[in-house]
Amino acid sequence: MVLEAKELAPMTLRISLKDGEMMIVNGAAVRSIGRTRLCIEGKAAVLRGRDLDTVDMTTPARRLYYATIASYTDPEHLGAHQDEIVAALTEVIATLRTPVAQSAAASFARLVATSDYYRALADCRALMAMENASAPRARLSAATAASAPARA
Repeated sequence: MVLEAKELAPMTLRISLKDGEMMIVNGAAVRSIGRTRLCIEGKAAVLRGRDLDTVDMTTPARRLYYATIASYTDPEHLGAHQDEIVAALTEVIATLRTPVAQSAAASFARLVATSDYYRALADCRALMAMENASAPRARLSAATAASAPARA
């Protein structure tokens, strides 16, 4: 069997960073000095700074996102991070009851079950967007209920 050179090439990821932009590679923080171009060959857990900017853990979906990032970048403490994922996912499922949200949560769970944390982050971002979209309605409902006259 003859293999072409492209079949033998390792997995390669090319990244361009702006001055001061940060990323995480296998749990280590990397910050660029000046415009930087990187070529990462082989398997590595890589997160760009923009993937980390949304982590404030104030909602169930954001806690899920953070726990997923932690699982992806800190495999030494995977058990604890997976417990956090289960707890946050339970909250998300209880909070977001639409069929679309339930489908995104199921897709997320499938990806996490196969340790595909990077792709699971996309489902987390979708769940955060759904959570953000439902939050104004929830606040409006609460405000309406609070301003309604009490019934005897």
